[in-house]
Amino acid sequence: MSDPRMTSSIFTRGAVDLGALRAAQTPAPPPANPSAGPTPGGASPSASAGRTGGVAVIDVTEATFQSEVLERSLTTPVVIDFWAEWCQPCKQLSPVLEKLAVEGGGAWVLAKVNVDTNPRIAQMFRVQGIPMVVAMIGGQPVDAFAGVQPEAQLRQWIAALLKAGGVAVEPPGDPRLAEADEALVNGDLDAAEAAYKKILSDSPTDAAAEAGLAHVALARRVRGVDPAAALAAAEAKPDDIPAQLLAADIEVLNGQAEQAYARLVDVVRRTTGDDREAARAHLVSLFTIAGPDDPAVASARRALSRALF
Repeated sequence: MSDPRMTSSIFTRGAVDLGALRAAQTPAPPPANPSAGPTPGGASPSASAGRTGGVAVIDVTEATFQSEVLERSLTTPVVIDFWAEWCQPCKQLSPVLEKLAVEGGGAWVLAKVNVDTNPRIAQMFRVQGIPMVVAMIGGQPVDAFAGVQPEAQLRQWIAALLKAGGVAVEPPGDPRLAEADEALVNGDLDAAEAAYKKILSDSPTDAAAEAGLAHVALARRVRGVDPAAALAAAEAKPDDIPAQLLAADIEVLNGQAEQAYARLVDVVRRTTGDDREAARAHLVSLFTIAGPDDPAVASARRALSRALF
């Protein structure tokens, strides 16, 4: 996702007037909530503790908007979640946002605004449908989206928000990826494949999931293979393309990736047609396992380019 501060939206065009609540130091309390009694100063009972019992999630009212959102966003990014009890999509999005806020450990704060009991805030932000989520940095709205979003995209959005807010934190890892990796390590290739594919369905460019899926394919190719015999066969038959591909797989698993890359680049160099394409495609799949930032991959890609052209 792009830097939220660079996003063209109604906020960057100055269409949101925050003056009404910013100027009012002691705004009128929100409409009474029949399910909860009043508290001093008109704040909701959970405005400080939040739904999760931590400072990462807070309930905000018109009375507390300036301190809990505007002033807080001067030092910590704040994400406003506009919701209502009757909103079914909100019940899908809000729990995920709350979970991510707790995982963030205070790096950003989730401010929950009930549009039914706080209509003035919703009007200020021109909320036309919920769920709607607005990011605040430095006392100003910088980005927003409406509707339910996949967790993977929410994580990317939050990471971009933290970067825009100058928060130097490492975004928490995707637990789905951890589960997929665990299935791969345990040899449950079907479960690992399904998990990686699910991540890629939400985030098609997720490099870690792509690498995991390529690793699953590699594990399937070498299942039941005698490594020593496979390498010996490739040595004895240099023109046997399947033998060379399998030997490259074994070398990657043995921690000899550079040797595997060199083997397949050599195959590409001295073959044509379908054999050459098979070697090239196989090599690219091995690149995916290592990732684009691996120096050995960068070097092998240059060698592959020279072999092809």
